[in-house]
Amino acid sequence: MVSKSKASSKKSKKSGSKKKSTKKSGPKKKSTKKSGSKKKPSKKQTGTKAQTALKKKLELKKKLDLKKKLELKKKLELKKKLELKKKLELKKKLEFKKKLELKKKLELKKKLELKKKLELKKKLELKKKLELKKKLDLKKNLEKKAREAAVKALKRQREIEKRAAVAAKALLLKEKKKEAIRVAKERAKLKADQIAERLALRAAKEKEKLAIKAAREAEKAAKLAAREAERLAEIEANRKPVAPPKPPIIKGVMQDGITPTKEFNFEFLLSQREMLHAERRNLLGQADRLESEANAIVENSEMGDVQFDDEGGEGDTMVVERERDLTLSASARQTVEEIDDALKRIETGDYGYSGRSGLPIPRERLKALPWTTELVQERAGGIGSY
Repeated sequence: MVSKSKASSKKSKKSGSKKKSTKKSGPKKKSTKKSGSKKKPSKKQTGTKAQTALKKKLELKKKLDLKKKLELKKKLELKKKLELKKKLELKKKLEFKKKLELKKKLELKKKLELKKKLELKKKLELKKKLELKKKLDLKKNLEKKAREAAVKALKRQREIEKRAAVAAKALLLKEKKKEAIRVAKERAKLKADQIAERLALRAAKEKEKLAIKAAREAEKAAKLAAREAERLAEIEANRKPVAPPKPPIIKGVMQDGITPTKEFNFEFLLSQREMLHAERRNLLGQADRLESEANAIVENSEMGDVQFDDEGGEGDTMVVERERDLTLSASARQTVEEIDDALKRIETGDYGYSGRSGLPIPRERLKALPWTTELVQERAGGIGSY
């Protein structure tokens, strides 16, 4: 645009210089006009023609410049539109690309989630299969143990039956021998037995009379003693004081199945629980051992190893031993029940307190007898014996 304006200014300068030259050469033309026969145009007419031509050229040049400017403007606008269109297309492409990437990421995420779900499902199915397999194995083991126990019990029963049959045969032979000896002696001692029977009958009648008399006297004395005991019990019940209310137990928070209290902390109760568990195991083992010994005595007696008649003196001793074992076993199991109650009290926060008065039992007594529920004074019939 600048170069075009410079060119137009140069053209205007050239046209101006031409006008000047025409003006200067004016007087020479006058001489020619005078000399010539033909008429030529005047200076004013030529100047106006040149001006109009120059004006037309300038207008034409302006129009061309304006047309070029418009074309250039259109080109620039077209160029801007194309660039804008390219930018929009590029933006659309980038957005489309982002959408595709986002879609791919979402699809990948879905695939990963689906994969995780499938893996989790497989793990759960595998876990269920393993648990089912364990249950089946456990069931098989239990059935196997039950079969083995049944087979052992059947074998034991057969052995017991065999031993019983052998013992029955031996007892039958022994009875036959005794019967033969008795029959042989019976004839010789028939008269003596008759006399002894008569004497024994008389003595038995007299003894029976004395026993009836003594029983009547004992019954009368027992009635009198019962009446006296009732009277004394009634008097004692009337004198008996009312038990005071038990003091409240301040309990803490349960930890590991133990509820501590104000008087007994967690560490002491933990040591007592371990002591109770150890004593429980010992007592259960002792009770099982005593019961097995008592059962062994019964089995030996069934097999005929021990005589429970007048000739064999071992019967009474074995019976006493069996009764003693059963009594000790029952006592041990009773203590186990008391230990179980003490373990429950440790869990609920009632351990270490008297069941009568609600007062705390000294730690020394609890260490010596962990399942106790009484104070020494209460045991002896002193404090709290309501």
